[in-house]
Amino acid sequence: MNLFSVHCGYYDRETGDGVYESHINVFVAAENFADAKKKAKALPQFIAKKMHVDGIQQISGVDGYKVVMEKTDSPEASVKSICYDDIKNLGNEPVAAN
Repeated sequence: MNLFSVHCGYYDRETGDGVYESHINVFVAAENFADAKKKAKALPQFIAKKMHVDGIQQISGVDGYKVVMEKTDSPEASVKSICYDDIKNLGNEPVAAN
């Protein structure tokens, strides 16, 4: 199993005028690119917003670290996010170079 980021585009006619394309990224666990596309297209928000797939990335490593997928008993997604106000409160500590 591999980790994929699927870049989805849509025209939001509910909160906008539907002229400009909006985007979200969703993460899916899949065997390959075709499976990742299929899984993204099955998501309720994908269907509800009539999204399309603009791009897919397989994420196997970052900054010298390997991404390892491990099966769990929980089918729910586990993604931790922080918003703008939280980010600006993190401080201005310099980022350590690798």
